Amino acid sequence: MGEMVLFGMLGALTFGLKFCMAALPNIEPVSLLVMLFASVFGWRALYPVYVYVAMEILWFGLGTWNINYLYIWAILALAAILLRKMEQPLGWALLSGVFGLCFGALCAIVDVFIGGISYAVTKWLSGIPFDIAHCVGNFIIALVMWKPMSALLDKLYGRVKRK
Repeated sequence: MGEMVLFGMLGALTFGLKFCMAALPNIEPVSLLVMLFASVFGWRALYPVYVYVAMEILWFGLGTWNINYLYIWAILALAAILLRKMEQPLGWALLSGVFGLCFGALCAIVDVFIGGISYAVTKWLSGIPFDIAHCVGNFIIALVMWKPMSALLDKLYGRVKRK
């Protein structure tokens, strides 16, 4: 029961933090949190991730972007699970930055099915400035926040497991 509550709260926290930072274009804490969840919880990280996705859908409504969120965050979680032994914040910052840079290209996969290859490529190319901002924001947030957030999550999760 404690783990279920923790995952629900972490998903809600992810949504709330992103919502609070919405004024900054493509600068968000979601990538950092997905990596943290995956490094601590392994595949169970998908529980708080999809709580977050469900909250996004409930708040903003249905759209084609919902399809992107169903697989994009799982890709980042998989990468973080594979790298979960990495201890250096710089490595996590690089992963987060590369993910931010690739975000538009990952979204373009769905766009191919919506409007064809030329539509997807055009939309992706027009979004590159946002992907660059996403890359830089992700890199800085992960570099600065990885250690304190990782320590906090380890402490929280240790408390939940003991109960």
